[in-house]
Amino acid sequence: MSRDDNKERILTALQDLGGPASLPEILERLPEDFAERSVRRWLAQLVERGQVRKSGRKRGTRYRLAEAGTPLEVREPVEPALFHFSEPARHALSRVRQPLLNRAPVSYKGQWLDDYRPNRDHYFSRADIDLLTAKGRRTDAPEPAGTYARRIYNRLLIDLSYHSSRLEGNTYSLIETQRLLLEGTGATGKLDEEAVMILNHKEAIRYLVERAGHLEPSYEEICTLHYLLSDGLVPPAGSGKVRDHGVRVGASSYIPLDRPAELERRLRQIADKAMAIQEPYEQSLFLLVHVAYLQAFTDVNKRTARLAANIPLVTRNRVPLSFNAIEKDDYASAMLAVYELNDPRPILELYRASYLRGCQEYDASAEALGVDAVRVRYRAQRRDVLRGVIQERLAGQDLMSRLREAAEAIPAADRAAYLRDLEEDVRELSPQRLAGLGVTREEYQRWRDRQTEPPSP
Repeated sequence: MSRDDNKERILTALQDLGGPASLPEILERLPEDFAERSVRRWLAQLVERGQVRKSGRKRGTRYRLAEAGTPLEVREPVEPALFHFSEPARHALSRVRQPLLNRAPVSYKGQWLDDYRPNRDHYFSRADIDLLTAKGRRTDAPEPAGTYARRIYNRLLIDLSYHSSRLEGNTYSLIETQRLLLEGTGATGKLDEEAVMILNHKEAIRYLVERAGHLEPSYEEICTLHYLLSDGLVPPAGSGKVRDHGVRVGASSYIPLDRPAELERRLRQIADKAMAIQEPYEQSLFLLVHVAYLQAFTDVNKRTARLAANIPLVTRNRVPLSFNAIEKDDYASAMLAVYELNDPRPILELYRASYLRGCQEYDASAEALGVDAVRVRYRAQRRDVLRGVIQERLAGQDLMSRLREAAEAIPAADRAAYLRDLEEDVRELSPQRLAGLGVTREEYQRWRDRQTEPPSP
């Protein structure tokens, strides 16, 4: 029986049940060989597709059939709350927002790239890196590259395709983008070029996720991303290849390089320096800035830079950068500051604000789907604590002190939820839930027996 057949059995069970049903109620109507873990996974996929609705959390979780024609829940984008550029960034933006006649022509400055020393020079501050890491990391446990991106694939596909296309002037709404990507239904009255732009993002994002285990920001991979994003939008001879002619950037005094050999050399240099950068967020911003600045391709350079910037995030299982909550004009001006001033501060501040907002939205999506983001993020830490609790046979006040002590090591924003998860784990411990803890059933039983002993006088 195929997976789709299995899911059809689940849908039939929900139809027979009529109203909202718990997982045990659903399992009762399924064949005995349907493993609980598999049914959970298939239900999550049906929820993501919009065929099933999920409500409640943990033991109160209930599932029901979605109403016919109800689309996957999509939130319209929200602007970042109280976001303001810093004074230095505002100064840079004021310069590039002057009338074009007041801005002197400038050419590509290779020295800016030459001077950057991977792991010694940094665009992001240490405080920025610590903040982005705290918000963007989803687990400390070692997992295969691309695991998190696959977990949120549909959401990533919609958000990144929509926002990256929106920054290029695409007029598809978020709902229209979803329908095009998931149902293949284009919006009436829209230009065919807009649909192609979005569908090309779909192919590029799929490539990123599927190849996450073997992906690096190499020259070849950057060219491949350009090919996927530009197919059908530029002449075939220019898709995935460094251009052999000059280009100009609209509304900018910047004049890019026009020598093919030098363009290829510089793009290889960008890739080599990027691959040498160890910190994923610094690597991401470096690619975003320098791939766009070089303008190595006949068109679709900024889109290529935005997808390339996600390589280190996808491969390291961080929240992706979807470029949500960014004003199109702010983004365009920030890129002008890169082109004309070699000043990355405005785009850095947009990156930081958008990324933090994106982390919040992915957490909100996870909560809407019933995923405990804190539980997933600190899985490894919780297992370490539980292993110690069992092996040391902790009980009573000693047990609670250990749990509270463990929670103190967790960032303040997640501490209370982490402690609740630990307490629930202890309550629900059973021989069937020892997998991954590194303890034997005998150790567990000795710990369990300790719980019933009277406290020492």
